[in-house]
Amino acid sequence: MNYSFHPEAETELEVAIQYYEDCEQSLGYDFAIEIYTTIQNILAYPNAWPALESDIRRCQTRRFPYGVVYSIEANQVFILAVMHLHKNPDYWKHRL
Repeated sequence: MNYSFHPEAETELEVAIQYYEDCEQSLGYDFAIEIYTTIQNILAYPNAWPALESDIRRCQTRRFPYGVVYSIEANQVFILAVMHLHKNPDYWKHRL
């Protein structure tokens, strides 16, 4: 199974990586690895996480306060948001 990002989700990821890198050298790299590990878990078990609504799901990272919000479409996972869990939880809904 493949995956793709909504353009705004990809931007969120890049901004978060840069934020963590500015906080501490190589922390941005660690964050990126954590997100991509989370995506690999989603690809391996796409239905393992509970639905937020209809076919939209969220898988939380282990180390950072982030979740990957995604939908399953045909043979791919579409990532709608790389969301900080302390933000407004519905900010990404316009991306549907």
